[in-house]
Amino acid sequence: MGEGPTEQVAARLHSASIRLLRLLRREDDSSGLSAPRLSALSVLVFAGPQSLAGLAAAEQVRPPTMSRIVDGLVEAGLVTREAKPGDRRSVRIAATEEGRRLLEAGRERRVRALTSRLARLAESERRALTRGVEILEQVVR
Repeated sequence: MGEGPTEQVAARLHSASIRLLRLLRREDDSSGLSAPRLSALSVLVFAGPQSLAGLAAAEQVRPPTMSRIVDGLVEAGLVTREAKPGDRRSVRIAATEEGRRLLEAGRERRVRALTSRLARLAESERRALTRGVEILEQVVR
């Protein structure tokens, strides 16, 4: 049985999304951080401080793996580990200002790279893409 129109759109969107992420990920090379460290830092910047278990769950890795990622971020001065008052076993991990700046600079680089590519489109194509983004935002809610 062949794919229907909805499945074809889904397959094309999947492929385009992967290619877009790979394209924009190149902008992260100048950060000096690995993709897993950048991703964990992103969670901490945009979602706020997390426990190690919460961060591991958000990143879909095991706590020992996340512990090693956090160790590297702490060593780089991008996050802090703080024990909760009254419960030294419970630790919150939070982004530092330096971590926040690094992540925001990366976002600016990615947006600039994408803006440059979008500028090559005709105005009618940019309007169509604007509508497409609105629809994608509905899909991911």
